[in-house]
Amino acid sequence: MAVVKQTENDNFTSFLKTLDSKAVDDMVHQLNETISALIDCTNCGNCCKTLMINVTDGEANTIAGYLHQTRKKFDEQYVEKGVNGMMIMNKMPCHFLNENKCTVYENRFSGCREFPAMHLPDFQERLFTTFMHYDRCPIIFNVVEQLKNQLAFSYHNAEVGT
Repeated sequence: MAVVKQTENDNFTSFLKTLDSKAVDDMVHQLNETISALIDCTNCGNCCKTLMINVTDGEANTIAGYLHQTRKKFDEQYVEKGVNGMMIMNKMPCHFLNENKCTVYENRFSGCREFPAMHLPDFQERLFTTFMHYDRCPIIFNVVEQLKNQLAFSYHNAEVGT
């Protein structure tokens, strides 16, 4: 079943690329608004358990202050620095996830704030990452499945006999 769904989603990705970008964005944004209102992310927390989060200097400074820590202590405890100077959280699930709730929610990282990015423009340019998180995020899953319905997308796999 998973292979069939992956093939279906690959075909849907190709299909989406043939459509008008603004029209697709409008549909995705409307679906996201409706679906997001029905899903309580605190009952899931999968993004906090499985995503690698980039950290900016500003975000590190803000959260270090919120935690009443020096920036040096914050970096030592929570951040890994790459060769090119980029920083990421050094643990999954996230250090700040507690009972599916973010303990630094008001100051959370921009990557967390924007996820699952269904509200952003240019949906067709984010198809790889969207489908990478398709089975991880109920919002993405439901937006994609409803989008298939709205667009009357039909997948038929003769080998499986469906």
